[in-house]
Amino acid sequence: MRFSSDDPAGRRDSYHHGNLREALVEAALRLIGERGPGGFSFAEVARAAGVSPAAPYRHFRDRNALVAEVARLGYERLADELEAAWANGAPDPVAAIENCGKAYLSFARRDPASYAAMFETGFPLEEDAMLLRASERAFGVLRRAAEFACNTHRIGGVRPPPMMVALHIWALAHGIASLFVGRGDGTRRRLPMSAEDLLESGLLIYLQSLGLTSA
Repeated sequence: MRFSSDDPAGRRDSYHHGNLREALVEAALRLIGERGPGGFSFAEVARAAGVSPAAPYRHFRDRNALVAEVARLGYERLADELEAAWANGAPDPVAAIENCGKAYLSFARRDPASYAAMFETGFPLEEDAMLLRASERAFGVLRRAAEFACNTHRIGGVRPPPMMVALHIWALAHGIASLFVGRGDGTRRRLPMSAEDLLESGLLIYLQSLGLTSA
């Protein structure tokens, strides 16, 4: 549920119906979009949500826990979108990997605040078990995609290490997203092509070098 900034009464009334947690997450997302994951205090989140400074402690122990929740939700959405893009390897494993890469870029472009929370938290994922589990679920899609491609596209009996392939795919997609898919604030480098075209050509060169080619 979203509320306009000029409707504090509506916000406060909704909190009595259990929407405080959601309101805090939305306020944190706005602040992350404006200042980055480390650019605000817990009290500022409360002020942005229109609640008392003590209210956030009903759901989160501190600011890091709130940022971790924003990141966890982002990873869950990313995992869902990667699963949909992978589509169990259709139309073929290599083309499906390319679709996963494009879904990764699409997520980073569409939800830059969540993306920043996911990768710029400033604290280890291991500090929050639920966040770690969500991040592993998202990466797990890429790992399964790599395993399927490596198992079904062997050249001369040679099987590339699936974990290595998954990590390379992730690094390529994340690098392009971080460098060239931004918030529209002019801080990202400009490309003579789309980020998707750059990713597709990079994946093509990399996967072909391993003997993994689309049908």
